[in-house]
Amino acid sequence: MGTQRAVLARGLTKYFGDVVALDGVDLDLARGRIHGLVGPNGAGKTTLLGLLLGLAVTDGGSLEILGKRVGRMFAAPGGVAGFVDGPGLYPSLTARQNLAALAALSGKDTRTARTARIDQVLDEVGLTDVADDRARGFSLGMRQRLGLAAALLTTPRLLVLDEPANGLDPAGKKHVHGVLTRLANEGTTVVLSSHRMDDLEALCSEVTILASGRVRFSGPLSTLAGENGALDYRLLTSAPEAARRLAADTAGVRVVADAGAWRGAESLVVSALVPALDALVARLVRADIAVRELAPVVSPLEAAFLALTEQQEAAR
Repeated sequence: MGTQRAVLARGLTKYFGDVVALDGVDLDLARGRIHGLVGPNGAGKTTLLGLLLGLAVTDGGSLEILGKRVGRMFAAPGGVAGFVDGPGLYPSLTARQNLAALAALSGKDTRTARTARIDQVLDEVGLTDVADDRARGFSLGMRQRLGLAAALLTTPRLLVLDEPANGLDPAGKKHVHGVLTRLANEGTTVVLSSHRMDDLEALCSEVTILASGRVRFSGPLSTLAGENGALDYRLLTSAPEAARRLAADTAGVRVVADAGAWRGAESLVVSALVPALDALVARLVRADIAVRELAPVVSPLEAAFLALTEQQEAAR
C-alpha cells in the first residue's frame, strides 16, 4: 500500500448468519483527510467501522490499515482509536478517572506523563472544568466529548468515530469540529459516520455512501451533484419577476415553485444541473440582476442519501 493511504480495502465481505452486512466493499482512504460514512440504517456502516477498529474480522476480502495487512484476529491495529455505538465509560468514575483507567492499560508512559496527557486531551475537547465530575451526570454531548478524549489519548493516526456530534449543542459541535479539522491538518485520518448531513458537509472532503452492504458512491463531495442529476435550488434575487422569466427561458432550468417570502423578498425554486445553473447565473448578471442567495433546497449529500433510502424501501 502506498505511504499516503491510511486504509485500503478490497472486496470486504461480512456475514451474520444469513444476513450480508458487507458485500464486496472497496475503500481507499488518503491520510490526513476527514472521510464521511453515510447510509440508511442497516447499510453496513457500523460493521465497517468495527472492522477498522478491530472489533470484527472479515469473512472475505483484504484490508490494510496504516500500511499493515489486517489478519483475522480481534485486535485494534496499532495507531487506531475511536468508538462505535457510543463511547464505553464507567459512570461511577470522574472524567479524569475514566481516562486514567484507559491510559494505565497501555503501560507505556510514566504516571506523570499519563497525567499530563490526560490534562491535555481534556482541554482539547473542552472538558477541563468538569474533569472531576462523575460521568453518570454527563449529558449525551459531554459523554461524546469524553469518548473523543479517550480516543485521543494514544495520539492515533486513524481516528474512527460513530456519530461524534450526537447530543452536542452548537458551541460543543463547533469545538469538536475544530478538533477534528486540526487533527486532519496534522496528518491524522478521520473516519466518521453520521446521519447529520450538515456535519458531514462541514467537515468532510470525501464520503462513502453505503446501501445494503455495498458502496454506491465513494469520492469527493464536489462530484455528488453530477452523480445525483438535477437538484432543486432556492434562488433569491433583486428582481424576482425578471429572474423567473429568465429561469423559464434558460435551457436545462425548470421553475419548480415560488418559495414565497424569504428574508423580506420573494424567492424562487428552480431545478437544474450545475452547468445549466451556471448559465442562468451568467444571464442574471448580464441582466444586472443581483443574486442574493443561491443554495440547494436539499444538499447533494442529503439528496443522494434520500435517493438510496427510497430505492431500498422500493426493493422491499
